[in-house]
Amino acid sequence: MTQETTTLTGQSPPPVRDWPALDLDGPRFDPVLADLMREGPLTRVRLPHGEGWAWLATRYDDVKAITNDPRFGRAEVTKRQITRLAPHFKPRPGSLAFADQPDHNRLRRAVAGAFTVGAAKKLRPRAREILDGLVDGVVRDGPPADLVERVLEPFPIAVVSEVMGVPAADRERVHAWTRQIISTSGGAEAAERAKQGLYGWITETVRARAGGTGDDVYSMLGAAVGRGEVDETEAVGLAGPLQIGGEAVTHNVGQMLYLLLTRPELMARMRERPEARGRALDELLRWISHRTSVGLARIALEDVDVHGVRVSAGDPVYVSYLAANRDPDVFPDPGRIDFDRVPNPHLAFGNGHHFCTGAVLARTQTELLVDTLLERLPGLRLAVPADQVPWRRKTMIRGPRTLPCVWSGSGA
Repeated sequence: MTQETTTLTGQSPPPVRDWPALDLDGPRFDPVLADLMREGPLTRVRLPHGEGWAWLATRYDDVKAITNDPRFGRAEVTKRQITRLAPHFKPRPGSLAFADQPDHNRLRRAVAGAFTVGAAKKLRPRAREILDGLVDGVVRDGPPADLVERVLEPFPIAVVSEVMGVPAADRERVHAWTRQIISTSGGAEAAERAKQGLYGWITETVRARAGGTGDDVYSMLGAAVGRGEVDETEAVGLAGPLQIGGEAVTHNVGQMLYLLLTRPELMARMRERPEARGRALDELLRWISHRTSVGLARIALEDVDVHGVRVSAGDPVYVSYLAANRDPDVFPDPGRIDFDRVPNPHLAFGNGHHFCTGAVLARTQTELLVDTLLERLPGLRLAVPADQVPWRRKTMIRGPRTLPCVWSGSGA
């Protein structure tokens, strides 16, 4: 497909910029994205895989407008090889990520009850119990400890299994599949085998709960299939990303802890003012670069004028939430971490009807992790120099691969 473009003013369109998938150490902002923001507000990019080029929106107002505009759809993306970061592209039927309205609301409605504020509040004591058990083991064994391996990875996986309704007898193998899918080691073949195992298990579980009345996700999906609100394929496509969804919490909190452990003034503020941690976490969510380049594209379903540029029907469009969260018109001095920033309307969990389904759950887990680790591991500090902390490579979600730490006192 040949892509052509014009601006509304008749000026030449912006050049197409190659955007490689950079393996960045530390939480540093992607320098290519920084350049694109300066060239923007609407630029054109070519990512490592797929075909052609895509528009990229970086201004906060444009990102919000595009993600709220039904003239930009996701379903069409599944039919084309859009320029993209991922080497392989196999969207599953039922995936919320590629559903447009009204299908999106129909699918989301099937599981929405498990991800409300009330559901998160009800889950919190059990989540705290799981976390305390993990930290008990860390305290018992003493320093040093890799907090990613011991806490940040197993905690979200276990909490998600509670929400999803994974039986105790199946958790070990479901967790093993999940770890393999999100791992940066083992290669594509191992990840694909794990996906086949997990999705096969999900299919059996949804079928087994066809008349389910429980408040876990698999029971909700089984019941929705039984009522004819979603079909089995859609239910499985819905459940998979939710089951794997703890990955973002692991690596977002990993980045947050890295920042606190390498910036003593931030750590001191978190310890001295625990009542203000909620606002501090919002600022860290705004500031961290939680992903490599961009996520999923949208397709313009008709000609749309964006910031003086004609986006033609059929053109792919990406939005960068990372760039929007650094827009100086909305966030003064955006490169500075300011725990007193008010207001802070960050877009860390997305926007529009694709706003993260598990945002409330993710926020609950983030609060618990930060509070518990700071309270139970006094004097927490890195066990190695900051530049020796290894960061994830060749992955879409950024974060430290390990976080070796020491601390003082019993912490009990």
